[in-house]
Amino acid sequence: MSAEAVGMHMPAVVTLNDVAAMNAADPNGHRYETSPERVLSVMPPPDSEHAVIASRLFAWLIMAGWPAEQVLQAAGIRIPGPDGDGGRIPDLTVWRKPPPRAVWSAAADVALVIEIVSPGSEAMDSVTKAREYAAAGIPRYWVVDRDSGQTVTLHQLGGRGAYEERARMPLAWLLQTTPADHLD
Repeated sequence: MSAEAVGMHMPAVVTLNDVAAMNAADPNGHRYETSPERVLSVMPPPDSEHAVIASRLFAWLIMAGWPAEQVLQAAGIRIPGPDGDGGRIPDLTVWRKPPPRAVWSAAADVALVIEIVSPGSEAMDSVTKAREYAAAGIPRYWVVDRDSGQTVTLHQLGGRGAYEERARMPLAWLLQTTPADHLD
């Protein structure tokens, strides 16, 4: 289908319900998100390297004792904004308590968001999403780069409402530590 054909059927304002419907209807696994300013983002499906990184982090958290109901891949987070709510679908999230069965759960219940950088998503992950997650009050935000060391940058929410870098290390090093070292 052409962009013109899709555009003819797009609502003037895209809601979280619209975004959820787009995610459910896409047969190719694209990820649809929207900012609190109602800017729609469409990401391609993750590749196998992306999936391996997410699986390694998921297993690390589970093996350390986090309940599977609180460590979720591709779970929607409602991002509050002045003009309405946006919705982001991080690669991995750790929740303070199991979230309710919903497409979009409250950011206030999130302890950690992890984004794995995909080709072309560098600015979105390091600037846009960092700003949104910080404004939503999510206490920790980690970004995994796809460089040779799969560098993980650990950010923690600071006193001024912005993230401060706490550590930067290769994924292999991070996985040799315990999550409690970074989440307490």
